[in-house]
Amino acid sequence: MKIRPAAVAGSFYAADTSRLQRHILSLMSGAHTNTSHVPQVLIVPHAGYVYSGATAAEAYRTIVPLADRIERVVLFGPAHRVPLQGMAVPSVDAFATPMGSVLLDKESITLISALPDVCVSDEAHREEHSLEVQLPFLQTVLKHFSLVPVVVGHCAPRTVASVMDALWGGPETLLVVSTDLSHFHTYEDATHLDTLTCDRLQAKDSVLSGQDACGAYALNGLMSTGHCQSLQVELVDRCNSGDTAGSKDRVVGYGAFVLH
Repeated sequence: MKIRPAAVAGSFYAADTSRLQRHILSLMSGAHTNTSHVPQVLIVPHAGYVYSGATAAEAYRTIVPLADRIERVVLFGPAHRVPLQGMAVPSVDAFATPMGSVLLDKESITLISALPDVCVSDEAHREEHSLEVQLPFLQTVLKHFSLVPVVVGHCAPRTVASVMDALWGGPETLLVVSTDLSHFHTYEDATHLDTLTCDRLQAKDSVLSGQDACGAYALNGLMSTGHCQSLQVELVDRCNSGDTAGSKDRVVGYGAFVLH
């Protein structure tokens, strides 16, 4: 079995299993979001847990009641480590974290590999943190699930949307889009910019740029899907690194959303 080892354990989150479990449980216990709706999609940040973990936990708390139902997670996130045109899926059989391995849904990966602008690239996944940091949260909340990990580079919204629509599934499937918001502005400027971006996301704007969110290509694809038109986008938490563990001079914004 080919396994992608954890690339950012010990930096973005704890490498020690017990310490990691305690940290996630602490973040989840501090989350307060309640919704009477059934989430179909989560939008979550992907910084180090000390920066954005509490915000991510607010979104993950909403799927706790669905833990026995969700069997497959379709995970999209931006490419930070390698230049990428289109989207990339891996050839490996599983992704590992300190909490164990998550098996990939090879049938779904084979299906979308035949779609336009989708390639197989282990290099695009090897050091990519935007997907990896979501896995310990998912491993904590869900019972058992398979994973379809997709790294998104420069890509037209409709092309991304066609892949998402092909993977959508029913109640057994959760779609997760991993993104941070604005990068490296002052606290005041970031607060203003992120407020505008959150408003645009709730209005299902599909023309976001990388200045708005590093996951703009995946977000634009999500908002262009046929399924998204019937969903409500709910903001459940927002902050930036100046609120958590960083200075207020150069901050990164974080938002958590639930689509239901």
